[in-house]
Amino acid sequence: MTIAFEHDAIRAQFPTLAQQLEDQPLCYLDTAATSQKPQSVIDAMNHYYQLDNANVHRAAHQLSARATLNYEKVREQVQGFINSARLDEVIFTHGTTESINMVAYGISQQVNANDIILVDSAAHHANIVPWQQLAKKTGAIIKPIPLNDELSIDHAAFDELLKLSPKLVAFSHVTNALGTVNDVEILVQKAKSAGAITLVDGAQAIAHFDIDVQAIDCDFYVFSGHKMYGPTGVGILYGRFDQLDQLAPMLTGGEMIKTVSFAGTEFGDLPNKLEAGTPAISAVIGLGAAISFINALPKEQVRQHEQSLLTYLQQQLIQLGDIRLYGANKHNCGVVAFNVSSEHHQDVGILLDQQGIAVRCGHHCAMPLMQQLAIKGCCRASIGIYNNKQDIDQFITALRNVKELLL
Repeated sequence: MTIAFEHDAIRAQFPTLAQQLEDQPLCYLDTAATSQKPQSVIDAMNHYYQLDNANVHRAAHQLSARATLNYEKVREQVQGFINSARLDEVIFTHGTTESINMVAYGISQQVNANDIILVDSAAHHANIVPWQQLAKKTGAIIKPIPLNDELSIDHAAFDELLKLSPKLVAFSHVTNALGTVNDVEILVQKAKSAGAITLVDGAQAIAHFDIDVQAIDCDFYVFSGHKMYGPTGVGILYGRFDQLDQLAPMLTGGEMIKTVSFAGTEFGDLPNKLEAGTPAISAVIGLGAAISFINALPKEQVRQHEQSLLTYLQQQLIQLGDIRLYGANKHNCGVVAFNVSSEHHQDVGILLDQQGIAVRCGHHCAMPLMQQLAIKGCCRASIGIYNNKQDIDQFITALRNVKELLL
């Protein structure tokens, strides 16, 4: 059941935000790094540990039966949440990074020397390094996809690269450092027309957009629970069944087998084939609670709220003066990247923290992007469902104090 958009009531569901730092209300603007968790997620995980703590799929007793039932219900929730065609196209992982590594490892037998792999120039390191490791192993060649003036993927340059008939194309749905939204459906369509396998990193998009993997038509879509108001330690690898079933398992043993003897081993069917060992059961349960939380929100009003906050944040930073914005445009989602004049980003972050403001400062696991911007790093303010105009005003006041101190 969808609840009315009463923002104060929604914000009140996040207990972390009730505290003070440095005698100031906590102003949390680091959701792109990890989101805060509503009480319902915390309660769901506590319930599992207090009443249902048992391993899944492996016992006849009632605790295991309850744990298994609730665990597999979350797989069904994820299937509906991203509109996958089949339940066995949903693989539980420990997060986006593991999901991408599983694909990079799993397709290694399909990749040959001199095969081309195209990677988004603004990608997170987790969507760069696994492909580099695959290239070292197979002799494949990595080529970055150039960015346009708005720091989104340059479609004309992309079209030229596709003439090389790449084996795989990997890019972000929303870039983590800048919040740039890429036209994933168009990019996937172009890549598939060139015969490429496609992977979309949805870690920064999953909490902000309705994701329909069938409409996107990608081969793989990956994301993490902790970016969508769920716990750390759980993520999703979605794969089109025919592509997913071809992946060689990165981890073996435990639940992923069908038969084992010293003469050889036969792997199980999906999803078991790619889910070796005891999973992060409580985190999966928490992910289910996070999906329930998101599904209960009036999504269109939430999007309008988040976009108006982002626009207000951009405007206030511009009006403040002596602020360098990176990639800020009306199509961004959830993130504003900036520096205060030529001051070091870490100094700015520390001074903001002393006023109760939580932002991230650094290269944001996007060092190639920082190199393109000719900077060593920057500050990043990112918003979530719980943020309000008062947060932005508190942040701007604190940043004004930083300016007065440093400039």
